[in-house]
Amino acid sequence: MPKSAKMTSRHWMLIISLMIAAYACYLLIEPYLNPIIIAFIISLLFAPLHNIIEHKLKNSPNTSAVISCTLLTFIIAIPLFFVFAAIVQQGSTFSKDTYDWVTHGGIQEVFNHPLASQAIHLLNEWLPFDKIDPQEITQKIAQLASQFGSTLVGMSAKILGDATSFIMSFFLMLFVLFFFLRDQDKIFTAFRHVLPLSRTQEDQLLDEVEQVAKSAVLGSFLTAIAQGLAGGFAMWLAGFPGLFWGTMMGFASFIPLVGTALIWIPAALYLLLTNQWEWALFLSIWGVVVVGSIDNIVRPLLMQGNSGMNTLLIFFSLLGGIQLFGLIGLIYGPIIFAVTLVLFNLYEIEFKTFLDDQDNS
Repeated sequence: MPKSAKMTSRHWMLIISLMIAAYACYLLIEPYLNPIIIAFIISLLFAPLHNIIEHKLKNSPNTSAVISCTLLTFIIAIPLFFVFAAIVQQGSTFSKDTYDWVTHGGIQEVFNHPLASQAIHLLNEWLPFDKIDPQEITQKIAQLASQFGSTLVGMSAKILGDATSFIMSFFLMLFVLFFFLRDQDKIFTAFRHVLPLSRTQEDQLLDEVEQVAKSAVLGSFLTAIAQGLAGGFAMWLAGFPGLFWGTMMGFASFIPLVGTALIWIPAALYLLLTNQWEWALFLSIWGVVVVGSIDNIVRPLLMQGNSGMNTLLIFFSLLGGIQLFGLIGLIYGPIIFAVTLVLFNLYEIEFKTFLDDQDNS
């Protein structure tokens, strides 16, 4: 067998062995993949501040990374703990107040409202279902209100029960983040070295992943925070627990198509049926103009950033990401789409002559 053929066989053998070993490594780290990826993305977002710290503490990469991780803990973890405690407290209070309001005739007053009575009459007349009984609905709402409190307590207990797992994941993320911050240049240099691409192609691929990872976090999570703050402020003005419902709006903003309207529309209807039409009008206008503009204007601008994805691709990347990976898919989906688009661009450049010949044939 010629020497070149032997070399080719050894190359293929090495590549196959490397793929098997890489897959085995993937199986080992797969349970911890989310903290690793989150640490990588946070390292990209936190890089400017870390570079300042590193510049102040020259020749002390370990100390710089430790200070950055400590700052991140105080910036994110500790405030989240207090917010969660406040949410549970407001949610429990809201559940109790709702139950008292329902059992003391509040829901009956809503059904006695002319608009509600007319709507029920029309539904009973035109819909091919059993007639709507306000008394039965009142009992079910009272039952749901009483169950809401126990459900909230149960959710809190489950979250506290999973606290060990969460703390372990958080500290694992911090541990990985420490090395990403300290050895970021070495990691990228090693990654570039093993990629079988030109330096220009590597730059294009890595820059796109970095931009989309940043814009995915900014576009999704900052939009959710902004909508939660704006919506919670309006709910507080209208007499609802602002922190609790603002947080619910933040989570609802991740739901495609419906979004925060899932929260503020029922709230506006409640205000209208309890003869608070001024606040109902205010909440509706605020929800459409202010909260809606954050979702329709800010999110696409933050998500698109410097990437080549248009709004339609961003929408499907978010939708498919949530479907496949859950909440973390808001980051994974855009990254997968972005890498695919970059690879298509590299393909077009690499095979430009062939593709032009095919077009002209």
